[in-house]
Amino acid sequence: MPSAAQYLAQIERQLGDSWLPRIYRERILKIRTRSYQFPPLAKRAAPEIHHTLLGIEVKLGRHRMLCPDLATARYLAGFARAGCKAVAIPYDITMISHLADELESSWQRMLLLTDSLISDRSPAFRARIRTLLIGKVRDEITAAGAGARIPEFKQSTRQTDKPQKAARGTNKSD
Repeated sequence: MPSAAQYLAQIERQLGDSWLPRIYRERILKIRTRSYQFPPLAKRAAPEIHHTLLGIEVKLGRHRMLCPDLATARYLAGFARAGCKAVAIPYDITMISHLADELESSWQRMLLLTDSLISDRSPAFRARIRTLLIGKVRDEITAAGAGARIPEFKQSTRQTDKPQKAARGTNKSD
């Protein structure tokens, strides 16, 4: 029988490009992002998305995080489900919905693949593999980092790139 480490390696290998930490490292951290710090979370607090009069919130245990839109709430809930303490959020809000879809799909594929690989094992072993798998996802995302707190902006503009002569207003008729 394969060991727990062999199961984890097999799951990661079979998911390939849809391995959640790989999506995070190669798709999210490569673009301009800002970091987001989760409040201290209770263990086993499943994220819930609530639509309120004030907007959309992600509820984690006793904490409620106000989100600007549903896509951001789905994006944050995906990382909260893994127990991450800090993550990078794309600065371009048009990308968040697509990335949230990819993260949710990756999460579900990971769990389905895990269930199919270890369906013949004991419930205690299945629970252990799930815990180890989620821990591995969390550790890899933590190791990748949450990016800068504030995104960097390119400071050069076309106006400052012009030659200084034209900016001084020299007149040939003088």
